[in-house]
Amino acid sequence: MTTPHMPQRTYMQRALDDASGHLAQNHGGPFGACVVHGDQVIAVAHNTVLQQHDPTCHAEINAIRNAAHALGRHDLSGCVIYSTTEPCPMCFGAIHWARLDALVYGTSIGDVHALGFNELGVSNDYLKNAGASPVQLIGGFMRQECLELLSAWQKSSLGVTY
Repeated sequence: MTTPHMPQRTYMQRALDDASGHLAQNHGGPFGACVVHGDQVIAVAHNTVLQQHDPTCHAEINAIRNAAHALGRHDLSGCVIYSTTEPCPMCFGAIHWARLDALVYGTSIGDVHALGFNELGVSNDYLKNAGASPVQLIGGFMRQECLELLSAWQKSSLGVTY
């Protein structure tokens, strides 16, 4: 059994900063992710769906790809991923398959669905339980800051959903 992860604000802030820093470029929405191993940031990424013309380029997928490349391994055991919003089922599947120890997220799938994003109403808690995934879930972390990111995006001229 793994030790429960104690979330750190600095790592979620890295995800928030990357997402907010790329809003004006309209790469793909107000989402960021950060992968950490111990106390070392391995990868930080934002959503690039529109930039890459690839619907799989969510922040979490981009961060997992970058972390695996940086570490030279596909097994990310010992790592934690921070995401500004609760990951979609595709991203949660990748988190599970990458064997990340924990997922820390801010806003919920319901929060972004309310903004018009094409979300499946399937929570990570449901996916974890249905699939017997060992990934530790910590939701609602720095939720207010993550809501502010969504609000900034919604108020911008780029606040269009995809």
